[in-house]
Amino acid sequence: MNRRFLEAVATLIGTTIGAGVLGIPYVVAKSGLLIGLLHIIIIGTAVMAVNLLIGEVVLRTKGNHQLTGYAEKYLGKTGKRLMALTLVVGIYGALLAYIIGIGNAINAIIPQLTPLAGSLIFFAIATSVLYFGIKAVEKSELLLSSLVVLMLGTIIAIALSSGRLSPANLTSINMQNAFLPYGVVLFAFLGAVAIPEMKEELGNKKKLLRKAIITGGLVPIILYSLFAVAVVGINGLGTSEVATISLGMKLGETVAITANLFAILAMGTSFLALGLALKGMYSYDYKLEAKDAWSFACGIPLLAFLFGMNSFVRVIGTVGAIAGGVEGMLLVAMHAAAKKKKADAKPEYSINLNRILAIALALMFLLGIGYAAVEALKSAT
Repeated sequence: MNRRFLEAVATLIGTTIGAGVLGIPYVVAKSGLLIGLLHIIIIGTAVMAVNLLIGEVVLRTKGNHQLTGYAEKYLGKTGKRLMALTLVVGIYGALLAYIIGIGNAINAIIPQLTPLAGSLIFFAIATSVLYFGIKAVEKSELLLSSLVVLMLGTIIAIALSSGRLSPANLTSINMQNAFLPYGVVLFAFLGAVAIPEMKEELGNKKKLLRKAIITGGLVPIILYSLFAVAVVGINGLGTSEVATISLGMKLGETVAITANLFAILAMGTSFLALGLALKGMYSYDYKLEAKDAWSFACGIPLLAFLFGMNSFVRVIGTVGAIAGGVEGMLLVAMHAAAKKKKADAKPEYSINLNRILAIALALMFLLGIGYAAVEALKSAT
């Protein structure tokens, strides 16, 4: 297969699969496997559709931009500000979730360290790397992402072949929690920021972008579904918020260490990648000194953690539903606006989005935002 095509697919998969997958089994167990799988398939397909829309926008536009640049071109200054705010809120929420999740995973491997101690040790190491801006982090991102996918596949295979899956865990349904998986699942599928980079990687093979987006979208749907079946089938309602913790307890010490090392790797690499991006934004776009940029990027999630925001699933669920929902609506609006303007370049593919489907996508994101907002208010009172 074409090397550039494989690189583009790997970029989307690596950007998409991260810490979010670790929270999926917990919410799927709460709602029931069938409901959870419907969330994974429907939301995964919807996100793939939105990625295809932004892929066309990227191909219609000359030059290289990121999502904020495309938002400014097609939605104006207000669109750019809203997209930037959405991305920043999403990144901060993700960084907070990684601090929480890694503390729990470290505690599962080294019980002598409390989750709080594990979180603070990880934070000290990771932010030191971010402070000095080690270039190896950026260069090794694709390799580390590929390793994350390989380890996830191995854990799924071990779990499914363990003989520990219970039919009762796979057939229960709880309609009261029917909407619970939405935010976590949406968080786990967010990866639109990779689309502009995929266009650059394809070079003169841009006609392969649509196929790369579809391929890179199908792989997470399959892996998330299998991971949910494996963990929920074994643990049922005993599934932990960071799924590898309870899975390791059931499958023995070797699997426990391997699974939780996977969790640390998945969240740690994502923390470094997003932290570097946020630090770079403050440095390059807002002209802050390197030390101040580092402080803004790292200090805010630490303060949120220390002030009691310590539920992994609640954080990624809220961030996924709200920030992911706003981002999704902006991307759909950008595609509609781009179709009305004369293209800078002839796109290699074109999607004529049915008005009903566009409204359905926007409504899904809007209802998800409303649900997450209501749940956040409930938990705060």
